[in-house]
Amino acid sequence: MPEITKCIKCGYESESNKLKFRVPLCDICERFSPNDENSFKEYVNEKLDSKVLETFRKYSKPKGLPQKQGMSDKAEKGELMSRPPFGYNIEKGKLVPAENFREIEEIFEEFLTTTISLNQLAKKHSFSVNGLKKILKNFTYIGKIKFNSQVHQGSHTPIVSSTLFNHVQNKLERLGTKKI
Repeated sequence: MPEITKCIKCGYESESNKLKFRVPLCDICERFSPNDENSFKEYVNEKLDSKVLETFRKYSKPKGLPQKQGMSDKAEKGELMSRPPFGYNIEKGKLVPAENFREIEEIFEEFLTTTISLNQLAKKHSFSVNGLKKILKNFTYIGKIKFNSQVHQGSHTPIVSSTLFNHVQNKLERLGTKKI
């Protein structure tokens, strides 16, 4: 069962209170708290009645919620919400294979069909090992968009087949590669 803590500033009791400088604060008090530790100490010493903040609690949304919802909506429509991955460009707001898209196919095929190590393959294509793992695990290459642990059908052209992608995932799992 989650632990209920009391906000040091206003006294509000909740299991969602956050720690800042090892001090529990409610969402509202945390949102307005200074980031400098000395100013923060002054801030928490100015006590406040939690009832004064009830209107804010009632109508406030967690930070980032509207942005996250917008990104989730975009992902559901199959649209990418970040910069394009290696092998793709954005043209007229759409994700399209770039001139170098064949290198992605080569990377997937070479990883699957040879005994080359991740380190050697990464060096061959001028990537870090983590950069290479990100490519090999990126759902974008099979025409999908992954956001917030959910995978959506993308509105772009895939570069590798789902079969090739799945075989690569199986090999990565057999090799025991760490999550990135």
